[in-house]
Amino acid sequence: MNDAAHDLHAPHFIGIGGAGMSGLAKILAVRGAKVSGSDSKESETVLALKALGAQVHVGHAAENVPAGTSSVVVSSAIRADNPELAAARERGIPVVHRSDALAALMGGRRALAVAGTHGKTTTTSMLAVSLAALGLDPSYAIGGDLDAPGSNAHHGVGEIFVAEADESDRSFHKYAPEVAIILNVELDHHANYASMDEIYESFETFVGRIVPGGTLVISADQAGARELTSRLRGRDGLNLVTVGTAEDADVRVVSVTARGMTSEVVVVFGGHELTFTVSVPGRHYAHNAVAALAAGAALGVPATQLAKALGSYTGVRRRLQLKGEAGGVQVIDSYAHHPTEMAADLEAIREAADGRVLVVFQPHLFSRTQQLAEEMGQALALADASVVLDIYPAREDPVPGVTSELIIDAARRAGAAVRAEHAFAAAPALLAGLAQPGDLVLTMGAGDVTDLGPEILKHLSDVAAAKA
Repeated sequence: MNDAAHDLHAPHFIGIGGAGMSGLAKILAVRGAKVSGSDSKESETVLALKALGAQVHVGHAAENVPAGTSSVVVSSAIRADNPELAAARERGIPVVHRSDALAALMGGRRALAVAGTHGKTTTTSMLAVSLAALGLDPSYAIGGDLDAPGSNAHHGVGEIFVAEADESDRSFHKYAPEVAIILNVELDHHANYASMDEIYESFETFVGRIVPGGTLVISADQAGARELTSRLRGRDGLNLVTVGTAEDADVRVVSVTARGMTSEVVVVFGGHELTFTVSVPGRHYAHNAVAALAAGAALGVPATQLAKALGSYTGVRRRLQLKGEAGGVQVIDSYAHHPTEMAADLEAIREAADGRVLVVFQPHLFSRTQQLAEEMGQALALADASVVLDIYPAREDPVPGVTSELIIDAARRAGAAVRAEHAFAAAPALLAGLAQPGDLVLTMGAGDVTDLGPEILKHLSDVAAAKA
């Protein structure tokens, strides 16, 4: 396979196990490319790529880049001093950003791009699953696995390609979708955006990339999205479809009714009332489904069929994913790391839980904590008790004075019962000691806090056995 702008017939991915990178590598491997890559550790995702024929090294070294490599694919998380990146530059191998590779993969397809500060992975997943259920076999690239390692991407024979459009590094400016979704517009990614004005400008540039005559589906409820809509009104060649509970919404949400871990959604679409089920809890997930419904309809998929198919979506890994139950305590994993996401997931779980909601939260990034510690603490006040871990640095270096104590102090000011735990390995026993039958434990954050779920369940089983 070859692309006019980027030669991807033998790509090498630095950080191939990452959520965004692994999906592109999978699609290219299925399309017949000779894929290689490296990652910092072995993982289920890496093993799934190896099963597709990809050559993957654990650890980063210049010699990992094979002879005959046509391009080296990187994300914004790859540091400039990475030895494989340095080797590519020395050897004159073209370096391609992940977003350019994704744009190349979408070429020739009817592209549907999902943007917004929160909810991209869930909404993209809803579309991928429901369109597949209707037999349309879409291609897709998602920032999370649906139900198994490697299920974050698919090369389909259908004409539709659904993808997340990431605003964090402005890479969503590379795409030219026929239909785009903007779920919400908030200030985040503080290392790349200094103000809301910069955020609005970035989203406006993204909207300007929609093909002439294309459609933008955007929230009618969220303040940032409404401001962006006001800036976009009157643009030639753009069809605007607003969705939400607002009276002036083009697709209006009449009601969202919790039914345990599912929701019944009623919308008015095209003058007709539609009722369908979303098999995950929470109003924000229901609103994501309505955005997916409107976007699919803009591509010509009958709304009544799509509404029914949306019920086949049962979740994505790390988005309120049930990890198991032990000793009468459920353990659920949440990827939420921005205060809005944290509050939304806690409210959703509160509706579904019978007992107390206990949280172990791992802040993600020093820059985000520095800017949003107060709001994170306020969100944790929605739980009955919280344990806050040290900050997961990801790609960032420490910032003097920025620690998880900022969040803990804010949470206490908001009336939360919260404590710090600096020893990551000690957290499972701590949570198991706090939990009682009927409680729900939520592991929350975008880092490796997800690894604690199985350990908490093991400790809960041990506690239950000791009491038996």
